Parts: sequence; structure tokens; C-alpha cells
Amino acid sequence: MSTRIAFLKGHGTENDFVIVPDPENAIDLPPAAVAALCDRRAGIGGDGLLHVVRSAAHPEALHMAAEAEWFMDYRNGDGSIAEMCGNGVRVFARYLQRAGHVSEGDIAVATRGGVKTVHIAKTVSDSGSAAGDITVGMGKALLPEGDVTVSVGERSWPARNVNMGNPHAVAFVDDLAHAGDLHTPPPFSPAAAYPDGVNVEFVVDRGPRHVALRVHERGAGETRSCGTGACAVAVAAARRDGADPGVTGTPATYTVDVPGGTLVITERPDGEIEMTGPAVIVAEGVIETEWLENALR
Repeated sequence: MSTRIAFLKGHGTENDFVIVPDPENAIDLPPAAVAALCDRRAGIGGDGLLHVVRSAAHPEALHMAAEAEWFMDYRNGDGSIAEMCGNGVRVFARYLQRAGHVSEGDIAVATRGGVKTVHIAKTVSDSGSAAGDITVGMGKALLPEGDVTVSVGERSWPARNVNMGNPHAVAFVDDLAHAGDLHTPPPFSPAAAYPDGVNVEFVVDRGPRHVALRVHERGAGETRSCGTGACAVAVAAARRDGADPGVTGTPATYTVDVPGGTLVITERPDGEIEMTGPAVIVAEGVIETEWLENALR
């Protein structure tokens, strides 16, 4: 293990991440190390960890190296590996911009959910005092067939099964408080629908093409935001509202309020989904190697 491990901290609509730059994939980050770093009381704290690696240096991303120089090796806060994280991709791109690896405009980022196209907008003001929003091409949603139900306490709701490279169950409810504390995974059925667990979104309407959600993220608990979850919610809402772009031929755009801010999701007639929102780097420093080694004992 390196004697000095650099890190940064960032967030996208308050979905926060520990960022570990490691271009040559030289740092060993076992699940216990990730969990220790993401611990909010004894570590740096985060919903997850963004391991920044060149695609050519990582065995899982080598086949994407010709399309995307950088691979987002994303880990959940408990150390488990995840396929994708929409807010994480935006923060990952912001880090690459800050580090001088990329500039404003279009870039490609490799993830376990495939190569994602990212657009970094120009700064909001001429003085460069605020960074522009970042738009991520999230790919197409898959809508597995079959009825799904999620529960909290004595309440149960039908849920839409949406896969955004990771699994989601979207339930429309009358009150977000009905979701409970979301510290533990809400029960779902049938179990076969999500053999590896699921992200669960509880959704209420705020107005025309405007919804709000709370989410339990698999491996992280309730988070302030979930990018793939916001996309899944927009897709489910469009089907519910009779606004499926594949049927109408017209893009469907939804404003999705999350506890940490607002995301704008657009699904196009060809099924491609774009997510736009902020991404902020808030701090950088060095991980004490002795502390990390002690945390792994």
C-alpha cells in the first residue's frame, strides 16, 4: 500500500463520494478499506467511493479502453461493487476536469454499466466562479416484465421494475413519509425479481412532469440523491402518464427533486436517457496510511 494516498471529497446533489485517484490501478482497495473510508464517524464519510483508474490499467475496463480513457471503478459505501452510479459519474467527470485530464465539452467514461457519454457545460459566469452542470448519457432503460411489490411496515405498493445498468423498484406513494426511515432495505417480492438486491425509490407528484423521491440505495441505505434512481423514476412516471417517448415520438423531460437538490431527466424517442445536474468537489487531502492499516485489522 502506498505510503501516501491522495483523496478528494465531492458530491452531486448531496450524494457524496470519497474520490481516490489511481491512474495505474496501483492501490489495493478491498471492501473493508472502502467501508472504513466511507464511514461517517471514523472515516472520511461518503455514500460511495470513486476509484479513478485508466481503463487500460484495469482488467474490468480494458475492453473499453479504446472508447474511454478513464474507468469509474465505483464502490458502494459498504465496500461492495456496483454497476453504475449516475451522480458518481458527474462527480467523476468533475474530478477529471479539475485534475486537468479533460476540459469542457464531451468526454467518455467507462463504467461497469458500459461507456457513458458526459457533457461538461461551460462555467456559469465569465469569471469562472461557478462550474456548469454536467449531463450524462445514461443509456437506455430495461423494463423487466412481471409484477413487483415493495413494503414498509404494514403498507405495500406495486412497483415498476426498471434497470438502468443497476436494478430499481419504483413505487408511487401518497406521502414520502410512508417510506419510513429507509435505513434497512424495504422488503420486496418476488425475491427472484432482484437476486442481488435492489435500489428502491418512493415517489410523489409535485406538478406536471415534476416528481420528488426518497431512495434506499442498495449497499448504502437512504441517500440524499440517486442519479440512476432519478432516471428510473422518470421512466416509470412517463409510462404511468402515457408519455412513453417510444410511443409518442416526443422526448419526455421530468424534473426530479431529491433530498439533496434537483435533477432534470430527459428520455428520447430512441430510448436514450440524459441526466443533468450539478457536481462539486469540496475538499482534498491525504489518507493516513497508518490509520487505514489499523482500520483493516
